[in-house]
Amino acid sequence: MVSIPFSPATNSAAIIDVVLRWIHFVAGIAWIGLLYFFNLVSMPFMEQASPQTRVAVIPGMLARAMWWFRWSAVVTVLAGIAYWMRIGAADARNASESPGFLFMTFFVVWVLAFVFQMGLFMSGLRTALIAAAEVVVIGAATLIFLGLNNHGWEGNRTLCIGVGGGMGLVMLLNVWGLVWRANKKVIRWAEQAGAAPALMPPDLASFYAKAQVAARVNFGLSFPLLFFMAAASHYPLFGR
Repeated sequence: MVSIPFSPATNSAAIIDVVLRWIHFVAGIAWIGLLYFFNLVSMPFMEQASPQTRVAVIPGMLARAMWWFRWSAVVTVLAGIAYWMRIGAADARNASESPGFLFMTFFVVWVLAFVFQMGLFMSGLRTALIAAAEVVVIGAATLIFLGLNNHGWEGNRTLCIGVGGGMGLVMLLNVWGLVWRANKKVIRWAEQAGAAPALMPPDLASFYAKAQVAARVNFGLSFPLLFFMAAASHYPLFGR
């Protein structure tokens, strides 16, 4: 036991980094796990369920699942951004540069991507067309972010997480901007329906359908997001 080479870093920076990463991982597992559950299990089941079944399931199961879903998304993104900003600041400091432009472009580019995406969701286009347009929007945001931050001092981790984390920010805004708003209305409808369930009102059904598209978009975005997060430490995608 005495000979075990156990010598963890004790400086505050290393401790903060590992705590942020651990929080990010744990919350991310909860968030993405629930995202996959909703897309692969819950939504297909609900589409086939009777009104009576929906009213019985939604207030208890969906309300609790959505609580964990939306708050684990918040914790995942906030912890991830805090960790990424420390990496970006370190890259800038080592090159005697300022990380301000890097941080500004991250938030501007990815929030604008969400705004364009929200317009797609509200447009009434078919899901296939929204998916195709989504590829264009996210692809453009990725190229713009990388093009604006190509000064030579940004490391592979900074750039990879800047892209993957940007997708995560868009997904978080989708959760709170549309998915939760629609599901909150559905939960309230189910609670009010009580023992006399009926079909959803047309306006609620239409809004809920848009939220389902957003949930499917998040499901699709999770795959490139996880790739870029893995590439940050395990694949020199951007060569430095």
